Amino acid sequence: MKLNDEQKTLVTQWVKEGCGLSEVQRRMTDQFKLSLTYMDVRFLIIELGLDIQDKQKSSAAAQTISPASKPADFTAASDTDAIPELVPEPSTGSGGVIVDIDRLTLPGSMVSGTVVFSDGVKANWSLDQTGRLALGAKDKNYRPSAQDVQEFQMAIARELQKRGYA
Repeated sequence: MKLNDEQKTLVTQWVKEGCGLSEVQRRMTDQFKLSLTYMDVRFLIIELGLDIQDKQKSSAAAQTISPASKPADFTAASDTDAIPELVPEPSTGSGGVIVDIDRLTLPGSMVSGTVVFSDGVKANWSLDQTGRLALGAKDKNYRPSAQDVQEFQMAIARELQKRGYA
């Protein structure tokens, strides 16, 4: 793609005005009658030695943030129901079974996670597309108690329900 000097000057001016790649792409189509892909526009910007400015970043805003502020400071809000839960707490049963759901699901699973049974044994679990529940501990011969299995299944059901699985 070849642009003349006037077109290069206009593109440079647009970027300095704070236009993003999609806006530059739209303006090139409107004014130059050039249909370029988003990636072509990105390469053009690089070729011209320009940097796209992020509109959300500003040096004044960066200076107003104090180093003492931490994300934990925001949990002191009066209405904690309005604050989304970033890290869900593991579900515990009455006998001490602790269930946690993975943020990244194991391949071949609909949902997966870890469980710590009342005897302290930790295991991985997964639920596949057909509803089969798989459990894997380091000791291949480990079998949790019947009460732990029941609490484990109820805890999984509670956790899944919290996350919108019905």
